[in-house]
Amino acid sequence: MPAEHHARGCVIAAPGSGQGKTWVTAALARACLRTGRRVRVLKIGPDFIDPEILTRACRSTVHTVDPWMAGDEACARELGDAARAADVVLVEGVMGLFDGSPSTADVAARFGLSVLLVIDAWTMAQTFGALAHGLMTYRPELRFVGVLGNRVAGPAHGAMVAESLRDRSLFRGAVQNDPAASLPERHLGLVMPDEVSDLDARIDRAADAVRDFDFDSLPELPVAGPSSAPLAHRLEGVRIAVARDAASCFIYAANLDLLRALGAELAFFSPRDDRALPEASALYLPGGYPELHATTLSENRAMHRAIQAHVEQGKPAVAECGGLMLLARGLCTLDGRRHEMAGVLDLEVEMSAQCAAIGHYACELSEGSLRGHSFHHSRASGAARPSALASSPYGGPSEPVYRVRRLVAS
Repeated sequence: MPAEHHARGCVIAAPGSGQGKTWVTAALARACLRTGRRVRVLKIGPDFIDPEILTRACRSTVHTVDPWMAGDEACARELGDAARAADVVLVEGVMGLFDGSPSTADVAARFGLSVLLVIDAWTMAQTFGALAHGLMTYRPELRFVGVLGNRVAGPAHGAMVAESLRDRSLFRGAVQNDPAASLPERHLGLVMPDEVSDLDARIDRAADAVRDFDFDSLPELPVAGPSSAPLAHRLEGVRIAVARDAASCFIYAANLDLLRALGAELAFFSPRDDRALPEASALYLPGGYPELHATTLSENRAMHRAIQAHVEQGKPAVAECGGLMLLARGLCTLDGRRHEMAGVLDLEVEMSAQCAAIGHYACELSEGSLRGHSFHHSRASGAARPSALASSPYGGPSEPVYRVRRLVAS
């Protein structure tokens, strides 16, 4: 990349969750692509679903930026790599602008990023301006590129919310409410992209609504993080079986990229549909929605036996959330039905309508410190005893970590 290259960009934030950050970010990314610019998108905070949608919108892999999980240096590398590869970098925030620790505001301030506010105007008029004013003055060190009104009822409503701003020049446009361009949701957020047959058409429709956005007015990114250096091929010759289907779909792209960068070969398979594991040295069972595919997963006894054999042979295996549910003896769905699972762990998992855990977690293992996050509507109980407990820096229930031979499951 020429030395004189300077990408422009901003963080896209909101007063809270459900304001339309993801959808506006996707719309802006697609609209920007139409102008011939190179676009990269990043996502602040722990999230599996939003990056998948944003990947479809910008047609390039979306990584997450989470200083608590990955550290400032890794986040600076992500931002630097994106800035060097693109003309415009859009960074979607997490929850409300000031929610959590580190919050979207913390990340913006830490890396010198300006903020574009997205405010859902559907249920307000002049209060739009008061809310925008409060958000933009709450922390004086933050810089803002303006505010965009989401879900306005029409041109008159859009003009009303624009005029409510003390500085009219801060209004960056209005997105009209359009159910045909929206996405359905479920208990863990938006649905996965592959479940929406007309997703690209919806994104295009949303991009139409922001086609006049002035990308040239975005500030140049101050990020000067180091380039990601090549890694030693410590996993050369290692083949890892990775579960990936509609039931096992919560995977960070950065984790797969890292395994490949270390020299590993990844062999994807479906615990729901395949009858056997690929030939592999190790097994990775990520999270997802096993509760939505419980009957099919339960009936695939051949896969149960294959997973049992892998663990019993002492091969490495990692199971996260939905992956642990697959390893349990049984899974009870919200309708009260019990579905038999692989039975590697002596646990019974029960789905709940309420969130059982959410947020960052840390755990000390014999190999070192482990950081991650939790977000699930299920509880596990049984004779299996955890080898460690992960705790949240914000309090709340601990998360057990189970180890059987060379399996690590949480």
